[in-house]
Amino acid sequence: MSPVTLRRWSSVHRWSSLICTLFLFVICLTGLPLLFADEIEGWLDPHVYASVPAGTPPANLDRIVAQSRARYPGEIVTSVFRDDDEPQVAVWMAPSWDAFENRPSTRHSVRFDARTGALLERDVSPGSQQWTFLNVMLRLHRDLFAGLPGELFLGFMGLLFVIATVSGVVLYGPYMKHLAFGTVRAARARRVRWLDLHNLFGITTFVWVFVVGATGVLNELSTPLFALWQRGDVHQMLSRYQDAAPPALHELGSVQAAFDTASRAAPGMTVTGLTFPTRANGSPWHYLLWAKGSATLTSRLFSPILVDARTGALTAVVNMPWYLRALEVSRPLHFGDYGGMPLKLLWAMLDLITLVVLGSGLYLWFARARRVKEARAPGLVARVVDGGGV
Repeated sequence: MSPVTLRRWSSVHRWSSLICTLFLFVICLTGLPLLFADEIEGWLDPHVYASVPAGTPPANLDRIVAQSRARYPGEIVTSVFRDDDEPQVAVWMAPSWDAFENRPSTRHSVRFDARTGALLERDVSPGSQQWTFLNVMLRLHRDLFAGLPGELFLGFMGLLFVIATVSGVVLYGPYMKHLAFGTVRAARARRVRWLDLHNLFGITTFVWVFVVGATGVLNELSTPLFALWQRGDVHQMLSRYQDAAPPALHELGSVQAAFDTASRAAPGMTVTGLTFPTRANGSPWHYLLWAKGSATLTSRLFSPILVDARTGALTAVVNMPWYLRALEVSRPLHFGDYGGMPLKLLWAMLDLITLVVLGSGLYLWFARARRVKEARAPGLVARVVDGGGV
């Protein structure tokens, strides 16, 4: 590599790293508790379920929805989620669809025992559910409490992180060509020691950092990707309904029947969620249900199912486009939540190492800037530093 090319790659690495480092600190720090979200939630809010005989059939979902409406009269039910890990059903509600779309703090959920239909949670104000520890960590990690602009901004920071990672690998060979792999020159100055550690941790975690960074960028694009799908394939599929009036509340069919219809339409899959008719989330004429597979990989692949909200008849099992399939596959790779506690611990260790790489990079930049300033001061002679810079 020529000196000119080396300097260019060094500039790319330095400035892409510096621009994104602060936000990567936030993402890595908030990602740690999110790795253990299930365990933390169980510790902070333990779920106690009734003892029922084995084989007890699940509670009727229509009765659960009716209890939710009675508990919060005047509000709308936006969706129903049936947990496949614990025997619970969550009913999501909001004052109106306008509030649901434009004022996220008004959304809230009511939890029920999936076997008995009994209410599981104590009385809490709807807004307070938005400020739990895990919800705050998730919002910071996902969009910095800035909605779609925040998602796109963090996506751009993630892209810079990927560029910094790739450029760091390109620079590793020229900077370390006279040293054995993994060398840390402990007897040299502190800056040189940290440079060696920065290079060592960076090159050994490259594959993980690249995968998590790239999948993070893809996840931040989920909102516009789903909007693209809705405006294209979904709009075309629902074009024959355009002249039909959306069903009124009293015209809505059975939620339980919609789940049953979707289960028959997707044998071997588990139907976990149902969204009430609305243009924002799919179709104003249909219940939108989500079914997932039972294997390790397919459990992260969801298939949308449309059921006529008036008649309960199956409309379509929708084929997802390739870019949404790629998004779904990327999520377990990003969150590391598909291999149990051992994989979570590995992801956490690599996350901590990434924080060390980010911190050491900042230290090297400040140390280099200080030495340049000292070298330019009157009466001081510039000294050559081994190993280059960040």
